[in-house]
Amino acid sequence: MCSSDLRFFGVPDTPPGGQARPQGAGSGVIIDAARGLVLTNHHVIKDAQEIQITLKDRRTLKAQLVGADPGTDIALLRVPADQLSALALGDSEQLAVGDFVVAIGNPFGLGQTVTSGIVSALGRGGLGIEGYEDFIQTDASINPGNSGGALVDLRGRLIGINTAIIGPA
Repeated sequence: MCSSDLRFFGVPDTPPGGQARPQGAGSGVIIDAARGLVLTNHHVIKDAQEIQITLKDRRTLKAQLVGADPGTDIALLRVPADQLSALALGDSEQLAVGDFVVAIGNPFGLGQTVTSGIVSALGRGGLGIEGYEDFIQTDASINPGNSGGALVDLRGRLIGINTAIIGPA
């Protein structure tokens, strides 16, 4: 018999062996370069004592939490706005099932990756995640650590944030 489970993309709090992990991993999207605003998932930064982001050019910046909404699993961070590049915003309301998308993130803390796929469903709900559920489902390969990363259309515009995976237990 097969079963499924829902997993948020985050590094487990306690790795095998039982020792507490001092840090987590996730992804984020710079949405306003001039103001240093970064969008990610609430569950990526939840309970963090300190938040640091590492950019593709390997700069590490201390981030400040501007605000978070656990119900929609969104968090907004601010970093020093120096030589940043923002991702253009798209319109997820214009998506259709079958549209091509690209998922960007930091799976397993390995570094930036890009995978492609199609929109499999729109308005997906009933997954048992807290709060508001209106997900874009894609078959682009997304793994733990991709949380907070960008889901973009083929014009490179942000249309969603990678949040969770449903897979076999």
